[in-house]
Amino acid sequence: MLLTTGQAAEELGCAVTTFRRLVHAGLLPGLSQRGVRVMTPLPAVHALSTRQRAVLHRLDAPEIAVLRVDAAQRSDEPDRDWIGFSTALTPEDLLKALRGWWRCDAPSVAAGGVLPVTLSGYVVAVLTGLHRWEKGNGGRHAFPDARLAGYVTDLVTPRVVIPDGLDDDRELADLLLGRRLASHSGGAIAYVATHSAS
Repeated sequence: MLLTTGQAAEELGCAVTTFRRLVHAGLLPGLSQRGVRVMTPLPAVHALSTRQRAVLHRLDAPEIAVLRVDAAQRSDEPDRDWIGFSTALTPEDLLKALRGWWRCDAPSVAAGGVLPVTLSGYVVAVLTGLHRWEKGNGGRHAFPDARLAGYVTDLVTPRVVIPDGLDDDRELADLLLGRRLASHSGGAIAYVATHSAS
């Protein structure tokens, strides 16, 4: 059975725009077209609805930051062609698309040691290497040493890509990628309690 975007969103209990972000980011396999409508297989929607939550209590920090992004869009910035997430981007372009200047509490981001990247409430990438930051205008900060510990190319299965890197990065990516992680914020960065033992 195939569902329209509206039916799929209703099945997941989310807004249509939230579901469309997953479609536009290339995270859902098996989509088909019926005229102008994008059709999603019902099993794919069920897989998303039963996805486990991120197991944050296994992280060392009592709180972590979460980077909330949209599907990748063209950028007019000189150092990157894209902003946001897409499975079509190379790892190098994806890192550039996710690494930027954010309004955040930089010491808190660094203390968490990991920055899950979520799109529509699912962890689609993980950044590490956040120990050093630069301060910009308007309370914005950049993390120039940020590394792409891993990312998802298929959210239904899920299929995970983990670039060659540190073992600690691999463990964090395995722990978080493809899982649900709710966060609330008026900006790109949100903060989530891990309920780790302190």
